[in-house]
Amino acid sequence: MEYHVPIMLSEVIRGLDIKEGGVYFDGTAGGGGHSFGILSANASVKLIATDKDGDAVAEAEKRLAPFAGRFKIYRTDFKNFEEVFEKEGIRQIDGYLLDLGISSHQIDDETRGFSYRNGNAALDMRMDRRAEFSAKDVVNDYPEEKIRTILREYGEESFAASIARNIVRKRAVKPFETCKELEEAVEESVPAKYRFHACARKTFQAIRIEVNGELSGLAECVKALTLRLKPQGRGCVITFHSLEDRIVKQAFRDLSTGCTCPKEFPVCVCGRKREIEPVGRKPLVASEKEISENSRSKSAKLRIVEKLST
Repeated sequence: MEYHVPIMLSEVIRGLDIKEGGVYFDGTAGGGGHSFGILSANASVKLIATDKDGDAVAEAEKRLAPFAGRFKIYRTDFKNFEEVFEKEGIRQIDGYLLDLGISSHQIDDETRGFSYRNGNAALDMRMDRRAEFSAKDVVNDYPEEKIRTILREYGEESFAASIARNIVRKRAVKPFETCKELEEAVEESVPAKYRFHACARKTFQAIRIEVNGELSGLAECVKALTLRLKPQGRGCVITFHSLEDRIVKQAFRDLSTGCTCPKEFPVCVCGRKREIEPVGRKPLVASEKEISENSRSKSAKLRIVEKLST
């Protein structure tokens, strides 16, 4: 089985508009699927990639072996791209990709504890297993109010209050250890008519986001990374839920907004200029064929922007 099936691969490659001799950044290497596509698109391009998951880095290194000498992978969060670029002596890039979704491998590997389907696997959810903080710390140590807020804001969970209350009640008797225990606590917390196999999905999503700090600093990173593009360089971001998509959409909107001075001003005094142009009026979504072959692509949205000449 493939480590991770890259979402909208052909759309990403077209969106990046890969240039001869270009330098590209894949901030979320996963198993190297998108990176492989980028390196295959043109024999003269070079790639820098990051991923904080050690399994992903190892798999990507193996998959990209045929392109030895044309790529470098760092085990770190893509938000640390400034440090990576400095090490590589890179000031500007021709394109970048951020695939913000959780990988197929992370979901399917029962030892990682990312999914309500992982049963008796330990509650973990760390993308970087070097980190000490895990899902167990959130579920067993956070106060009820904070758990409720996380579920409501990161999971958009309608029953956040009752779920948080039940978690605190149950952990007072016995600390949570497994995915199954958390899933059962969620099921007990919602009205009977809403109890179904995936009713814990939003709770697991919210806790995963909290454990890995997925939304923290995302807007700032997207803006800073986009400003590193060369003129006509392309940025591609794939999102999987409304929270991160709103952040990316707003970041791109800010960069595509020019002068904000009142119309009656004879000259611009704000100094603001448009940095990018969206490619397409709406984000791209997966084709029906891809969705039928990979159901995890159903919620994906691909936003593409191009850096304007300065």
